[in-house]
Amino acid sequence: MPKLTIDGIEVEVPAGSTILQAAEAAGIEIPRFCYHERLTVAGNCRMCLVEVEKTPPKPIASCAYPVGEGMVVHTDTTMVRNGRRGVMEFLLINHPLDCPICDQGGECDLQDQAMGFGSDHSRYAENKRAVKDKDLGPLVKTQMTRCIHCTRCIRFITEIAGVPELGATDRGEHMEVGTYVEKALSSELSANIIDLCPVGALTSKPYEFVARPWELSKVDSIDVLDAVGTNIRIDSRGPEVLRILPRLNEDVNEEWVGDKSRFALDGLKRRRLDRPWLKKDGKLTAVSWAEAFSAIADKVKGMSGDRIGAVAGDICDAESMLALKDLMASLGSANVDCRQDGARLDASRRDFYTFNTSIAGIEEADAVLLIGTNPRKEAPVLNARIRKAFVARGIPVGVIGSETDLTYRAQQLGNDPTVINALNDGSHPFADTLKNAKNPLFIIGQGALARPDGSAVLAAAWRLAGTMGALTPEWFGFNVLHTAAARVGGLDLGFVPGPNGKSVAQMLDGGVDVLWLLGADEIDTARIGANTFVVYQGHHGDAGAHRADVILPGAAYTEKSGTYVNTEGRVQRGFLAVYPPGDAREDWTIVRAFSQLMGKTLPYDNIDALRMRLEETNVVFSRIGFLPRFGCSDPAAPSGDPAALSDTPFTVAVENYYQTDVISRNSPTMAACSATTPALAAAAE
Repeated sequence: MPKLTIDGIEVEVPAGSTILQAAEAAGIEIPRFCYHERLTVAGNCRMCLVEVEKTPPKPIASCAYPVGEGMVVHTDTTMVRNGRRGVMEFLLINHPLDCPICDQGGECDLQDQAMGFGSDHSRYAENKRAVKDKDLGPLVKTQMTRCIHCTRCIRFITEIAGVPELGATDRGEHMEVGTYVEKALSSELSANIIDLCPVGALTSKPYEFVARPWELSKVDSIDVLDAVGTNIRIDSRGPEVLRILPRLNEDVNEEWVGDKSRFALDGLKRRRLDRPWLKKDGKLTAVSWAEAFSAIADKVKGMSGDRIGAVAGDICDAESMLALKDLMASLGSANVDCRQDGARLDASRRDFYTFNTSIAGIEEADAVLLIGTNPRKEAPVLNARIRKAFVARGIPVGVIGSETDLTYRAQQLGNDPTVINALNDGSHPFADTLKNAKNPLFIIGQGALARPDGSAVLAAAWRLAGTMGALTPEWFGFNVLHTAAARVGGLDLGFVPGPNGKSVAQMLDGGVDVLWLLGADEIDTARIGANTFVVYQGHHGDAGAHRADVILPGAAYTEKSGTYVNTEGRVQRGFLAVYPPGDAREDWTIVRAFSQLMGKTLPYDNIDALRMRLEETNVVFSRIGFLPRFGCSDPAAPSGDPAALSDTPFTVAVENYYQTDVISRNSPTMAACSATTPALAAAAE
């Protein structure tokens, strides 16, 4: 590791590091526009100039200059200052200087660095160039006259997102960044270029002219629109959520967020449930909380527990699921289930239903097998990790499922579960690839599990992972990729049928007389018996509310403090950003209030006591934000007979990435994204 001196500070950095990286290690700020630590080096903005002793007497671009032993670097000499001022003057020659109407104002790198490293005057009096704006779709707003040609957006779309739709045409002053042919960006990660753009050339189209950053209240939270558990920041003003941005978490999402997670927030304002409703004479009528609770109590009192059931939805927090489970237990019911899609998941052991390798651990894999999953649609941020490993080391990827563009080269092995047996007995050519891998990675999706032979697929995939050396004390390569943010938390809490309990399918098909739906909208409500009394507790007037006899208005994830467990089993916590609308309440408090009316008061009356109950139920809830990695200590397989595999082709778990839940289905922005996606638009017609 070479040692060098920067502004009198001696620092030791790994070989191959650049001067700019070494300066960051020493805590010295060097301005930059084109450089980004997760992108390849472009070296084209020249703002990061420094002076190096014993080199030709000229300023050097530090982002592209490797360190050397004994090197002496100066970052604040007269030559460097004049060089940076000259670069800034050139950058501002054609910049429109429309800061008062630019959405980047207050968060603009160009503003900050012009103040810190630029000159206090301009010598340019000629006309500025103008560049035609590009239409990149409903998410990204362009003002290309502001573009300084840093190429961050091009490098992100090509390298990280893996959908090379942006590029540069022409040269010099005439260079323009665009999509070559007029089209909308098709990547599910496309809006991250808004965060990467150091000027106002790329901004948020739905957020245009909505607010300034200093007007917003900022709260940390967790995204619940997929199961990755992306760390986000919720920006609000008054009672309204105005913006969602990613937070840095190297172990989960790095600094990226999916487009749906970022822009579906306008669905939080539409079709909201803000008061209790009760069906009278076949028509829903607004009532008080007391009247709604009394109607439910009249139905439940005296009823046998086996005729009462509860289903938890895909975006519920752990606190509300535990409260509802405890309520059902107090009523003598074991009919609880959190698997709306009927996935045959074995809840007897945690490693049977989690992403055991961890998301960051994907980068250690040297071969990947995807079974019944399309991570690009189901978890785009996780898919970017697979692409990262593919780009870095060219790892082989095999797919058992529908053929699709995953943003990296993948080998199509087949589309039905029998391929798993062919791999296991070595008759399939890809078996040698898996067998020769030191760290093979197996990812089983909900498309493989939410089918009649799902338990057999799970058992067969586990057996295959063991055969290929993925179940060892050093490497745990068996992973389940979930699509629901609440699924792992529900399984950790045991929100599955108890002894003699009924599953979702059994409850829907007349197995209960009272059915409590906690945000459960992804079920086929037409299957619910006409005589079944349905209680819907949720925040949107979606499918569940349409079938309900009583509606209890709950809070969305931005309106409560909640605990969520992502697909890898990481327990994370989100916090309240705005208050629920009208008479809506946090979900666990609704269940707690009803239990008191029933004379079966739950043993907690504040969130801290409820969270202590969470930890008593499962010790994993005491590990907030921390995920220990374990090897496989018990190779015993999950329940299911691998011989019972059918030859029915796998189906996709997520057909429309932009509309998967009640929030995104009510989002006009997500509807616009669906309309601009050719395959989805054709299906809608």
